[in-house]
Amino acid sequence: MASVKPTYKTNFQPATYLVSDIERSLKLYRDILGFKIDFYKDYGEGSYAYEIFNIKPSIPLNFCALSTDDELRCFALLELKDTKLESNSGLRRAAIIVRCEHFDIAVEKLKDIGLTMFDEHQLKTKDGRIGRELGFLDFDDNLVVIYCITSVPD
Repeated sequence: MASVKPTYKTNFQPATYLVSDIERSLKLYRDILGFKIDFYKDYGEGSYAYEIFNIKPSIPLNFCALSTDDELRCFALLELKDTKLESNSGLRRAAIIVRCEHFDIAVEKLKDIGLTMFDEHQLKTKDGRIGRELGFLDFDDNLVVIYCITSVPD
């Protein structure tokens, strides 16, 4: 195997949320938000995820990489099987922000599944685009913000 010469290139790999039930989470991320499953696998003993997420080695893990039409493996779910994740009622320390062109349909479906939702706000981008944004907590209290652009400057 050939060695790789180091570079200063940075590449962002998928943001990963811990979830307690991957199938339930897919009802949100795949069925409502429109992510597509790229691959799904069981994580075996010795996975680096145990150390970096501070997971007890006795807990079995499943991993699911998700893609959009435009972004390959941009998001992932890591399931801690048979584990109830503690709710975080303090500061929310991370969020994923998802462009959602089917915003109204998604909001109605989010209401139907009973997630904690925040008030919708008007979005004003640095380059003058106007849109709508709405935050909510997924089934495991991970923060998600969806947005859509409704007008662009002339």
